[in-house]
Amino acid sequence: MNMIFKRKLLIPKEIKEMYPISEEGALAKKKNDGEIRAVITGESRKLLLVIGPCSADREDAVVEYISRLRGLQERVADKIVIVPRIYTNKPRTTGAGYKGMLHQPNPQAQSDMLKGLISIRKLHMRALNETGFSCADEMLYPENHRFLDDLLSYVAVGARSVEDQQHRLTASGLDIPVGMKNPTGGDLSVMMNALRAAQGSHTFIYRNWEVESQGNPLAHAILRGYVDSHGITHPNYHYEDLSRLCELYAGSGLQNPAVIVDTNHCNSGKQYGEQVRIAKEVLHSTRHSTDIHALVKGMMIESYLEDGCQKPDGGVYGKSITDPCLGWEKTERLVLDLAELWV
Repeated sequence: MNMIFKRKLLIPKEIKEMYPISEEGALAKKKNDGEIRAVITGESRKLLLVIGPCSADREDAVVEYISRLRGLQERVADKIVIVPRIYTNKPRTTGAGYKGMLHQPNPQAQSDMLKGLISIRKLHMRALNETGFSCADEMLYPENHRFLDDLLSYVAVGARSVEDQQHRLTASGLDIPVGMKNPTGGDLSVMMNALRAAQGSHTFIYRNWEVESQGNPLAHAILRGYVDSHGITHPNYHYEDLSRLCELYAGSGLQNPAVIVDTNHCNSGKQYGEQVRIAKEVLHSTRHSTDIHALVKGMMIESYLEDGCQKPDGGVYGKSITDPCLGWEKTERLVLDLAELWV
């Protein structure tokens, strides 16, 4: 093999023993899991907001941001369920660039995967202990989910990963909602096939075990826009797109039809300020179709303390070092507006 085996890493059980979840944290996660599940199944008609930085680059700024979300959650608790994004892995189209806290706990230093595994667990634990939020993360590496499975309340499978069998089968073995994004090329049949796989039961190899999954009825769609064969971006959050997804679900036999609309990425053309308009347009569509109203469960919004983005060595506290995000003032206003508009 053309690789150097540098060192054997600790297994999830060992890191969990080093940094165990508290009894209070476990109870908070159980409560959060129930509220989020109720939204996905339709038992609750609250709006789900999976919201936070494109990537979690530093613990102090992320925890400050999530602490602000806690106060905001209390103000909109009758209408909205907030799930903070703590995305500790960053998929890269070419493999180059900052790959997230898992790889580089310090974005200015070299990769250190052991420190990364410890850092991402400590960050998720701190968020849970200090704010009561059990958060969302992207399942970029399915085998690594076990390092965080007792702390997370939501998992996303990205556009580049949704066609991968191991991602689909691992999703089928989780007991929390898993959002499956449409692929980068936009073919919704790929996403629907991923959902069928995730909601089914399977026998496969996971972390050197033969396992049998029970199927995940909470697996659901995420629309994030797409890039065509000419490299041109296209949105898929409009009324017609949502209506088409309703039709696909209607003939699918899938449990708990649901969609989360990603307001950034190709839906905004990475024009982060457009997220405000897009979120409100999605809610407008729900008012003109009972089917769309039932299908739309929430939004995924990229937001941080400061507007925009910077290079990894930019040094601005609370400003994204990957994709551009809404700053806090715009975020707060948007969440309050969505609470008013959601019926």
